[in-house]
Amino acid sequence: MQRARSFLELWGHREYVGNVRDLRSSATAAGRWPDLPFESWADTHATLHMWTQIVGKTRLAHAPMMNHWWQVALYVTSRGLTTSAMPAGDDVRTFSVDFDFIDHRLDIRSSDGRAASMALVPQSVSTFYATYLAELEALGLEAGIHAVPNEVPVATPFAKDREHASYDADAAHAWWVIMSESQRVLERFRGRFLGKSSPTHFFWGSFDLAQTRFSGRRAPRHGGGAPNCPDYVMVEAYSHECASVGVWPGGSGIAGPAFYAYSYPEPAGYARAPHPKGAAYDQTMREFIMPYDVVRRAASPDDAILDFAQAAYEAAAQLGNWDRELERPTSEWP
Repeated sequence: MQRARSFLELWGHREYVGNVRDLRSSATAAGRWPDLPFESWADTHATLHMWTQIVGKTRLAHAPMMNHWWQVALYVTSRGLTTSAMPAGDDVRTFSVDFDFIDHRLDIRSSDGRAASMALVPQSVSTFYATYLAELEALGLEAGIHAVPNEVPVATPFAKDREHASYDADAAHAWWVIMSESQRVLERFRGRFLGKSSPTHFFWGSFDLAQTRFSGRRAPRHGGGAPNCPDYVMVEAYSHECASVGVWPGGSGIAGPAFYAYSYPEPAGYARAPHPKGAAYDQTMREFIMPYDVVRRAASPDDAILDFAQAAYEAAAQLGNWDRELERPTSEWP
């Protein structure tokens, strides 16, 4: 281990980091938050949603169970999304599957050194699925999935889905940029909490990037009700009292990406809690919503996200009587 640095070294490091954040904030505000109206890529979103479900279900099939289904999520990388390493099922190898939204490929890599790649181009879900299975088989791997999507109103089996066949590379790249920048900021927010919190991860069922804090107490049994999704999935996901924040691409009446925050169970008075300008409580979704355009046009998008996330957490913690010792002192916030 390295020896502890002197106070002056640490002070200089913090000053440097602070300057870098200031410079990055300016650069981010100028060009790192692309415009992405939902209607401009709705077809691509629908197709990509199914592709990520196919890959995400592969992780579900191979990774060992973890609390709140954390083992099924995908993670943002410097190029796209990844499953991270998964057991191959033969007790010898691991493998990973990666979406690359820069070169627009799906890369499959095995720990024995073998790899396969397929292009992300306009193609039906059925074609993507068949090609994916073939590439896995060539590496001696299998998906092993229940090949029907979840959390969508119409659950057409992947092998029969020829309706969704769009891929706008620019839009897919823009959504990845939004996720990448959001993940960076939300990980700073995560560092403010000392209790149990999830990684900032991508859930392919709902196609959103989310981070969740937990009070440490069990929650009332969730009622389920997600379309084409067994109730036990939501029961496990919400087994403990939590407060979540994340970003979603839009749809269902929301014109574009939006940051959201909610608490489960929702404490009395939560909907009336103070929130930053530009955010509002949506009675139908039972969430606080901060439109992405409010964030991207802010003087500091980072601060806009952090203020939104903090306000929603404060409401959940205060009204829900959380243990406030779980919080890092403000003087130590990253």
